[in-house]
Amino acid sequence: MDYEKFFADVITWINQTNQLAVKYGMESSDFWTWVTHSTGELANKYDNNPLAIKQMVMLHEWLDEIYFSSKGDQ
Repeated sequence: MDYEKFFADVITWINQTNQLAVKYGMESSDFWTWVTHSTGELANKYDNNPLAIKQMVMLHEWLDEIYFSSKGDQ
């Protein structure tokens, strides 16, 4: 696996995630549908390499934590 390319794609994915969070809001089903679909797509792009899977799962969990911590502040 080309780690430099993978992590460059991860950075792009994080930037896209930030843009979509602003556009749709983290409460939007459109946002979470995109997150779920795109994490799978990125792992698939790298033949479901264990590192790619774990990285994308971690990023999805990280977004979950951000979402639920913001809900606790209200």
